[in-house]
Amino acid sequence: MVRDPIATAQTLSEALPYLQRYNDAIVVVKFGGNAMGDDEAMAEFARDIVLMRQVGVNPVVVHGGGPQINDLLKRLGIESRFVRGKRVTDKATVEVVEMVLSGLVNKRIVQAINDEGGRAVGLSGKDDDLMVCVADDPELGFVGRPVEMNVQVLQDLFAAGIIPVVAPVATGTDDNETFNVNGDTAAGAIAAALKADRLLLLTDVSGVKDANGNVLTQLSPEDVKRMTDDGVISGGMIPKTQTALEAIEGGVRAAVILDGRQPNACLLELFTEHGAGTLIRSTEPRFKPRRR
Repeated sequence: MVRDPIATAQTLSEALPYLQRYNDAIVVVKFGGNAMGDDEAMAEFARDIVLMRQVGVNPVVVHGGGPQINDLLKRLGIESRFVRGKRVTDKATVEVVEMVLSGLVNKRIVQAINDEGGRAVGLSGKDDDLMVCVADDPELGFVGRPVEMNVQVLQDLFAAGIIPVVAPVATGTDDNETFNVNGDTAAGAIAAALKADRLLLLTDVSGVKDANGNVLTQLSPEDVKRMTDDGVISGGMIPKTQTALEAIEGGVRAAVILDGRQPNACLLELFTEHGAGTLIRSTEPRFKPRRR
């Protein structure tokens, strides 16, 4: 590929106000989907995260791992049962979930970030009681809903220049049970506890669409509630927008639902004027220069 050095320098110069805006900001990124199974996409994502840290952002990566869990359950001959479209997580299943999320998937992301020159540490919601849960629905078994967050360990990692990579596995309030937590839910809870500047929810779709199928660049919480009531927001987009609303109510400045298939999606969202997805926030514009 032939690169124009002048164009590269101009791009960096134009990015200056955005770099200043996000200096020392906390950005929680939910990573999942097809990119997790593709080595090239994983490396590109890792480079973006390392660049974010290099220019002064404090990123936290929270990941899922559904396809990898499904694969190991199948290989072990453990049958999955679903209630209202959600997996019932019994004792045997939650052990597999913890092995896959806290082990295989978490360490693969950590290694990818380290390979790109970053410093990453993998942990789960069980470490230092980062995330304490209760059962979200008794019918679903060990599927958790966060009720207590202890984010000091993340703050300590920020101070050391380290990128936390968090598996959505948590401790229970009774008898130290292990709970599987939805990745979006975990990311939203962590972002709210940190009072993050941004929550980026990477998906396999282009963003929130209106009734005509057009991707919307910005919505208010009231817009989201109205579109959900009207059935415009439906299916798998409902839990993502609900996570965004709960995070904003918890103190996150804004949440963005963006297409993780798009190259450099996180960088486009943070460091360009128009962003790369659907931003959900109450009042402020997508970009507001930081005053010094």
